[in-house]
Amino acid sequence: MSEKQETKKNDSGKQLTVEKHYELQEQSKATEIIKKAMDLAREEIPKGKVATYIPELGKADPHQLGIVMNPLIGEKICLGDYDVRFTMQSVSKVIMLIVALEVCGLKAVFRKVGMEPSGEAFDSLVELDVNNSKPYNPLINSGALAVCGLLLPEVSFQDMVRYTRNVCADPDIELNNDVFDSEMKTCSRNRSIAYLLESKGIITTDVEDTLRFYTKMCSMNVTAESLANLAVILANDGVDEETGRRFMSSRTARIVKTLMLTCGMYDGSGAFAIKVGIPTKSGVGGGLLSVSDKRAGLGVFGPALDPQGNSIAGCKLLREISNELRLNLFYDPEWNTETEDENAMIRNIRDTQAI
Repeated sequence: MSEKQETKKNDSGKQLTVEKHYELQEQSKATEIIKKAMDLAREEIPKGKVATYIPELGKADPHQLGIVMNPLIGEKICLGDYDVRFTMQSVSKVIMLIVALEVCGLKAVFRKVGMEPSGEAFDSLVELDVNNSKPYNPLINSGALAVCGLLLPEVSFQDMVRYTRNVCADPDIELNNDVFDSEMKTCSRNRSIAYLLESKGIITTDVEDTLRFYTKMCSMNVTAESLANLAVILANDGVDEETGRRFMSSRTARIVKTLMLTCGMYDGSGAFAIKVGIPTKSGVGGGLLSVSDKRAGLGVFGPALDPQGNSIAGCKLLREISNELRLNLFYDPEWNTETEDENAMIRNIRDTQAI
């Protein structure tokens, strides 16, 4: 064992070897850090708005905020409105992608969708219509609809519910019929995208069936804790550490986390990656699914949204705790030194240019 490793026991008594590079803060200290971050995050709530283009989502209380951090080693930290149920919305795209990669295979999935950030709003169809023959990635609406077209002949919605309950360790996940009905009555844009995909030969199943499947996936009720349970499995290479059960292949877990980092926050993905550095997928229901690889899974709920459709308080919360809790993808305790002396940095740059 290297000097940077130590062995601990998890709650089930299993020995785990953990790189100190990936160690989180001690629990009581971590709890205090998160509580302070939540206070700062709540100050952002008045700047956001709940989603009203789906009428049922407009009924959410914008002041709610909750978080669960589920570490690979140690106990969960659950704060705020962590047990409030809300619909997954676009967070469900992660589950659709996992199942599609496992059931249909990598080649089949990426024949239908790309792997690149779109730079457009999550429900845009302009680039798809004008410049691109297939959706940019599976984490925007057009890409997820394409993935649903692949899934529809292979799995039922009830199959997806069962898998979601298992991977989220939440047997109470179910379809929110009120949200589903509300979305189906107001899904003209998604319907347009789906028929455009059919015209390009990307969706070959019945368009209306595909649209219903997609909307049902978005309308499943979860909690922040549900999302944290899924996120920690992704953080652990697709394996539930408590049971040893593998829910997805290593390759699938790696692909999903990569796409979450580059595309998971819509047209705000690049800024989020720089400021927070945690692979995350958002949904307009206010959910954030965040994966700190080999460290922890996080679930956040805050229904007030920023202009990109991401939880405004949730993003602030993750930004505040990212480095202090060592969650940033690129965190290294030996490298985590910063200077506030901007003049010193300018001098260093000029000295380099002189060479």
